[in-house]
Amino acid sequence: MTRPRVHRRPRGPAGRIERASATDMMELASATTPAASQIGAVLILSPDGPLDFDAVSDAVNERIRAVPRLRQRLMPTPLGGGRPVWVDDASFHIGNHLEQAACPAPGDRSAVLDLAADLVARPLPRHRPLWSATLVVGLADGAAALVLRFHHVMVDGMGGLAMLTHLVDGMPPSDAADFPRPAPRTAALIVDAACARLAALSRPRRAAAALRSALAELRTPPTRAARCSLNQPVGARRAIAVARADLNSIHVTARRHGASINDVLLVAITGALARFLGERNEDVDHLVVSVPVSGRVGATATEPGNRIGVVAVNLPTLGPPADRVAAAATITRDRKRRGRDASSALLVALFRLLGAVRAVRWVTEHQHLVNTFVTNLRGPADRVGFLGAPVADLIPINSTSGNVRLAFGVFSYAGTLTVTLVADAALTEDLPALVEHLQLELARIEAARGVTDEPSAGDVPPVAHG
Repeated sequence: MTRPRVHRRPRGPAGRIERASATDMMELASATTPAASQIGAVLILSPDGPLDFDAVSDAVNERIRAVPRLRQRLMPTPLGGGRPVWVDDASFHIGNHLEQAACPAPGDRSAVLDLAADLVARPLPRHRPLWSATLVVGLADGAAALVLRFHHVMVDGMGGLAMLTHLVDGMPPSDAADFPRPAPRTAALIVDAACARLAALSRPRRAAAALRSALAELRTPPTRAARCSLNQPVGARRAIAVARADLNSIHVTARRHGASINDVLLVAITGALARFLGERNEDVDHLVVSVPVSGRVGATATEPGNRIGVVAVNLPTLGPPADRVAAAATITRDRKRRGRDASSALLVALFRLLGAVRAVRWVTEHQHLVNTFVTNLRGPADRVGFLGAPVADLIPINSTSGNVRLAFGVFSYAGTLTVTLVADAALTEDLPALVEHLQLELARIEAARGVTDEPSAGDVPPVAHG
């Protein structure tokens, strides 16, 4: 049954002031197209029969009560009021965020991914909470899909995972506070912003130390990315493909090489890209990968917003797989230990300045610091369900922008590692070859003798196509 659209009168005292973070502001400033600023996920559902759209709507509408950010919009502030603030959307209606669509022919998983690529490239209205969900029906095998998309300013990868866990079955009922709460008054915003500035000025030694550390980081000579066709300005449309691997096998392989799962994946991805480029007569001996480093600790682990930084990791593409995994383990540990946290505030200010003069697109389309983006998130160890339908597959959708034509999102779910390749649409015909190269690289690493191995002569394991 369709709910009437009502404008709720805010009630009670205004909630605490929740401002967009510095990283949120950088996301807003650097977003040049919807596909560059939106992330999401595809849940493949295996229901016993057709899913009822009204039942899905009721369930989503109830479950998002546990995540206040999903019913909030970003409100600009007046002069002197500080950064924008998150406020409850008194006009919130689930019908503005949930829709149903038929799966395009031939109704298989690839068709679902094509539809998801199209959806993530559609802009989300800025005057509403920045998310949407699409129930996809009519798959040839009787399955259904739920395609979720979020603006990156609302959530980073770990925060998105936390939101996702509240949408599936088994979560306790929400004890959410009254909704909607009144927005902060102008006077309160100005006072809060002034207090924040005074608090910063009251700690001059800490501020000076942070500035020195930031400048020292920025003076560190950056590694230049390999010059290759991976770096060309991207368009507004995306294409998506998926590779898969057994999580336990990758875990055993990583331990055998004295590395992490992420190290193995980075080596497989850069190796696959090097092979792909080699077929184009573009020989590279290294590739630079942008890897996120979470700033979430304790209570912030499940909160929305962006609390991540990034580090650029320069990885070799030549040599035996075992040597490259060992090198990756050493390099990533060193880079994540050093990080680039102190300089983030200066970089945020720089991006906001570039946004003000409309120079973000030019800068990001001409950067030579990274070749690709790779994110890696740990998902549920056991299968979850939605309205009683098992979630057979869970596919992340990350973003790419500027001149980075191809990005990788890695997600573990119920014993399977899913690697999503999100590419500029111009690379659509190249994605099958890239997926095959990635699967082959994973197989080569798995077959390689690691640092804890005794000498053995094993065959390369069979390639599992996803």
